[in-house]
Amino acid sequence: MTGQRTMQGGSWPRLRVADWAETRDTLHMWTQIVGKIRLAHAPMVNHWWQVTFYVTSRGLTTSAIPYRTGAFDIEFDFVDHRLVIRVSDGSRRELKLEPKTVAQFYAETMGVLGELGIRTRMHPRPNEVEPAVPFADDHRHASYDPHATRLLWGQLLQASRVFGEFRSGFIGKASPVHVFWGSMDLACTRFSGQPAPPPPPGGVPNLSDRVTREAYSAEMSSCGFWPGGGEEGAFYAYAYPEPAGFADYAVRPAEASYQRESGEFALPYEAVATAADPDQMLSEFLHSTYEATAELGGWDRAALEADRYRWDDR
Repeated sequence: MTGQRTMQGGSWPRLRVADWAETRDTLHMWTQIVGKIRLAHAPMVNHWWQVTFYVTSRGLTTSAIPYRTGAFDIEFDFVDHRLVIRVSDGSRRELKLEPKTVAQFYAETMGVLGELGIRTRMHPRPNEVEPAVPFADDHRHASYDPHATRLLWGQLLQASRVFGEFRSGFIGKASPVHVFWGSMDLACTRFSGQPAPPPPPGGVPNLSDRVTREAYSAEMSSCGFWPGGGEEGAFYAYAYPEPAGFADYAVRPAEASYQRESGEFALPYEAVATAADPDQMLSEFLHSTYEATAELGGWDRAALEADRYRWDDR
């Protein structure tokens, strides 16, 4: 990483993708390991919402995972750079987040779980990537830049805050603001309440079609932030199924554009970070892409939306 090219840049941290690619790829595999631990123990929730992470005041957490008659959680602490495992019986373990191979991280994490009496069986290779090298055999990914991961956390804090405001105006079915470790993106999804046709098979590498069928089982308008796209990451929004005319809808702001290859609108992170009012620009993108989906898709907006300031006199 070249530190001169990576900046804090006010309240919206600046982090060029090229400057931390190796750390990002290593961290992606580490999050998959921890995510699969949650998957192994958490009861099923629609659209696989039980497997995700949540942004915290220090990093990313699994939240409480049930285990026998108790619970445990795992947090990536990007302030002190520790992986923290806490159990409801009061026990606790920490691992350093530092340069180490995926194989070493996997062995250490599973070893600590064993010390805590938490037995976990998982499919020990990553999803949604190609090639899918088994965790125990991955000696290539071994980078960890603490400055870069703290900047990433700062980006996620800002994005999740604005996404949370956006989510508050929707009273229909909506996902939490959460991080999917398969693609390592922050996402929030709204649903019309109507079923959707199954997606085409084989659309995601190293992921079972039954997983994508559940994920895309209902009409949706989804938005997110992916730290791996463009110069500094990108905000995105898409509709499933995509209604006619979606690609040509007048989405705002002007810096947003439709990407025909991926079938989604994209807004460069750097455009938001350098805007006079970053919150307003991102909010405009979220609202206008949702409007494109809801208007063109014939959603019952009167039943699904509410004034997000409706309780301000409480």
